[in-house]
Amino acid sequence: MAAGGQGTGAVVTALVVDVALAAATITGFVLTGSGAVLAAAALSIVGAIHQLLLLVAVRRARRGASEEHPFGYGRDRYYWGFALALVLLTVGAAAAVYEGIERLRDLDPVEDAEVAIGVLAAGCVLQALALRTAVVQSNKVRDGARWWRFVRRSTSPALPATLVGGVRGVLGFAAALGGVIAAHLTEDATWDAVGTIAVGAVLALTAVVLAAETKSLLIGQSADRKARESIRSAFEIEPSVERLVHMRTQHLGPDELFVGAKVSFLGNLSVAEVAAAVSRVEDSVRRAVPEARIIYIEPDVFATDVPLDA
Repeated sequence: MAAGGQGTGAVVTALVVDVALAAATITGFVLTGSGAVLAAAALSIVGAIHQLLLLVAVRRARRGASEEHPFGYGRDRYYWGFALALVLLTVGAAAAVYEGIERLRDLDPVEDAEVAIGVLAAGCVLQALALRTAVVQSNKVRDGARWWRFVRRSTSPALPATLVGGVRGVLGFAAALGGVIAAHLTEDATWDAVGTIAVGAVLALTAVVLAAETKSLLIGQSADRKARESIRSAFEIEPSVERLVHMRTQHLGPDELFVGAKVSFLGNLSVAEVAAAVSRVEDSVRRAVPEARIIYIEPDVFATDVPLDA
């Protein structure tokens, strides 16, 4: 379930939206002094940095293999996603919660609440549009998978991260907007502080989701079931193959898959014939699953006590 090269448009859209909203909310905070608007500004800044890191990671991951990194730099994308979740979002969440608690201690009224409400309402609309772009692009590659499974199993961090970021933006701005509206209607600045803390909670929650999403990719995630079945079929259609003893797959990046297999060939083949069969199998695997870039095949004799594994 790879998104592959998909998602750049959604990332760029989210980046533009976050940069615009960061400028708007900072201006709104200067005019109103609202803690909720300040938290929304922090959310937008975090989101903009998030999208920039995703674009930088895509560029860095395209570097070719080197002696130090013989399998390339595809996992650079996963590292930056994990680093963002652990550091940037966590720091943003802590800052928002701290600001909210401070405002509970010193309840300054929100000035020009109409300005704050207008800025936050516009932010909700723009974040929803950015989320819609991510949803449309995700629908092209998720193959009917449930949304949570798509986020958890996708091997490309761009679309899931942008989806999570879109939800984060909508919920965060909605929480800030609700706090400001409640503070304005009740003339109680406590609600502004509550909205600020709620934005911090949204940032913390998305940090947990993103960390969980990238953890398995950093450890090493196998190909999805459909790809594994296609690879297995590519082995089994080769007439010289007696049996696929076992197979291992692992994503080295969103568009690069490592395949290792132990294969039992017919016993009457010469070394040259086995080598030719291996080449044919590799070609068949790459035709069936183009992202299978690196393939190692070990000829062996099948033993009944060796488990067949994918």
